[in-house]
Amino acid sequence: MQRRYFISTLAAMLVTVAPSMAAPAFNGIDVTGAAIGPDYQLFYADGKPASLRDFKGKYVMLFFGFTQCPDVCPTALSRAVEIKRLLGADGNKLQIVFATVDPERDTGPLLAEYMRAFDPTFVSVRGNLAQTAKAAADFKIFYRKVPSGSSYTMDHTAITYVFDADSKIRLAFKHDQPAQQCADDLRKLMAPARPTSFLKGLFQ
Repeated sequence: MQRRYFISTLAAMLVTVAPSMAAPAFNGIDVTGAAIGPDYQLFYADGKPASLRDFKGKYVMLFFGFTQCPDVCPTALSRAVEIKRLLGADGNKLQIVFATVDPERDTGPLLAEYMRAFDPTFVSVRGNLAQTAKAAADFKIFYRKVPSGSSYTMDHTAITYVFDADSKIRLAFKHDQPAQQCADDLRKLMAPARPTSFLKGLFQ
């Protein structure tokens, strides 16, 4: 009787404790299950249809920006380069996607050239004005034109979303989150914590 009570009590404790043990603490914002996206219907630089589902099996970092951005976008993409380097061989599991919020100036060829300047494996996507607006709204991205001399610049949300290998949204990296912290978070997603042998033995 006492043994059955002990096991029942222990099982209840594990049910309480297990979720916190299974859920890794991230440096970025955990947005798992959030109503963001879940996908876009845009086009690659070569004009072919583009979707997040194209990268199923990979971990995707999605960033909205524009090629004439003087600082935020180059910084975000340079950080992505560093994150990929820090991941080592696991960097091959990572896909960077850059979605322009300035399709009027960011042509396909220009976007392709811009991506190659950072990493030839990075890809860009674009749409017309309506498609861009829909994608930005779906992903909770704010953007707007701001007059600058005889031209304009763009204000936009500077956040990077992370999707897991099942194309599910998981994290949001703030612009000032260091590359090392981002790489640490990605490693946790790529290799989620497993139950200890003690716990595993109990549930076998």
